[in-house]
Amino acid sequence: MVRQRLKHGPGGPLKSRNVFTHYDFVRVARVQLAPQPARANTLLWFIPDFNIGSGGHQTIFRTIWHLERMGWESSIVIVSPTVHATAESARHDICEHFFPLQARVFIGFDGLPSSEFVIATGWQTAYPVRAVAGPVKKLYFVQDFEPSFYPTGTESVLADNTYHFGFFGITAGGWLARKLRAEYGMLTHPISFGVDHDLYRQRPRREPHIKRVFFYARPPTPRRAFEFGLLVLEAVSRRLPDTQFILAGWDVSDYHIPFPHLAAGVISPEELADVFSQCDAALVLSLTNLSLMPLEVMAAGCAVVSNRGDCVEWLLNDDVALLTDPTLEALSDALCHLLQDDAARQALCRRAQEFARHQHWKASAEAFEQGLLEARKLLSVVAEEAV
Repeated sequence: MVRQRLKHGPGGPLKSRNVFTHYDFVRVARVQLAPQPARANTLLWFIPDFNIGSGGHQTIFRTIWHLERMGWESSIVIVSPTVHATAESARHDICEHFFPLQARVFIGFDGLPSSEFVIATGWQTAYPVRAVAGPVKKLYFVQDFEPSFYPTGTESVLADNTYHFGFFGITAGGWLARKLRAEYGMLTHPISFGVDHDLYRQRPRREPHIKRVFFYARPPTPRRAFEFGLLVLEAVSRRLPDTQFILAGWDVSDYHIPFPHLAAGVISPEELADVFSQCDAALVLSLTNLSLMPLEVMAAGCAVVSNRGDCVEWLLNDDVALLTDPTLEALSDALCHLLQDDAARQALCRRAQEFARHQHWKASAEAFEQGLLEARKLLSVVAEEAV
């Protein structure tokens, strides 16, 4: 007890924090697949556990769904499960809330099938993929630069290390492909984003005389700059006090927000698509890789305001979005300009809708398949040279 009091102080916690359990995935020494030779066009995806509504998992499962229709067979491994107790419950949630996949689901590393490719989908999953034994082709589906998700420390360095594992990278967009190639020497193949055009489309505008701004408000995701966005909206509200603001993405009821607004919280994609179509402009900030949201906003007939940067401009440009320096003054000026100049806003929306109309998830999956074929060729050559 004296030792505990010296360590934690009076009234301090007595329970032990197990760092080794928390980071157990880093210490995986060997993952053994089934001994039979792998059939061509088989994929084994290592994913983090997921909650319903996860955007990153939505992209993974959508890609698997399209690839299944293109003749690829997938299996899914959940690394370090924290949400799903069984593979059956995880598969149910995937099919019920994401896509009706044919893929088998595994929790843990026992009984995994042999596969031509094994694919890491996040930095935590890259460690067990590195530990997979045998003649498999190892890929990394990189959707964002994950070291930037954390302050400098354990997580940031562990995430950064994974880009040195020698995997072939299929990346969400050209910015990541160039960055990983230039800074880490990775072989990379970029794919683009798509839009669910059945869902994100322009709907009849209710109360068209009211100017509305949408803000993607997600405090637990620092790269979406929630606090900065609030400062921008407050500045717009002071200049244009009749503007209505709609915030969605998270429950922000415990934040002091000193301007009139609707805090919609976490809403369904169908509700979100309707909200987009009822707004004149949307503020969507991306401080690392671009969000999927700007294309969806454009498809719904709403103008996009975002920050400049290579992480955004690999897809967006001044013809389809109002891009500014990431300063309070520039972003608030941009929103006010669109709210006050109907002709400029409507012209921007027309160009943006046309641009979004040509972005399809099927094309993204086809680009992913081209990455698989490129990796097959390159990694086979490397294997032959190593013999």
